[in-house]
Amino acid sequence: MHIPDGILPAAVCLGGYVTAGAATWYSLRKIGRKEDPREGIPKASLLTAAFFVASWIHIPVPPTSVHLVLNGLLGVVLGCYAFPAILIGLFFQAVMFQHGGLTTLGVNATIMGVPALLAYYLFQLRNIFGKDSRVGTGLFGFLAGAGGLGLAAVLACVVLITTIPAHVDVETERAGIYALTLAHVPLMVIEGIFTALVVLFLQRVKPALLEGNREISA
Repeated sequence: MHIPDGILPAAVCLGGYVTAGAATWYSLRKIGRKEDPREGIPKASLLTAAFFVASWIHIPVPPTSVHLVLNGLLGVVLGCYAFPAILIGLFFQAVMFQHGGLTTLGVNATIMGVPALLAYYLFQLRNIFGKDSRVGTGLFGFLAGAGGLGLAAVLACVVLITTIPAHVDVETERAGIYALTLAHVPLMVIEGIFTALVVLFLQRVKPALLEGNREISA
């Protein structure tokens, strides 16, 4: 899921920074419209740390292994704070452990952060059942957790497939990328279940954490 330095063309890396910048602007604009923008910072800091650590928990899925991402969970719980949180987490992963890279930071942030934002909006559909419904909360928590990771895997696959260098064995590279993408399917289920359990727990003990701050009317 983390694309390292030296894999993507410079134009794609630059485009990744453009899209990441746009997503960051959108997120900060939404945060600035909240009644108390600072209120969500402690929660965002905690989940940024969880995102940072999760990438080191590897799950064997023959013939490879995958690691937890939790971008769907961050989207559900953090809302518009999710993209900045993921961007910061990716930056420290690249600097401290060379997990990912600085030239691909924008691409990686877009691949993981945009699905996190979409996961938040997907989770809000639980209100169809009523925001206090455990069935709706669990169902859309699962869909958001699994969907956030699934969309990120698809985006990564598209980026890698469309930028395979001409001098390598294209068919072999393509087969490897497809296999790695499919390896994330079991992880989607795991992250979906984990996200559902977390949001059900929060709904029971601290439902305000799933609501966020109300935006100030324009």
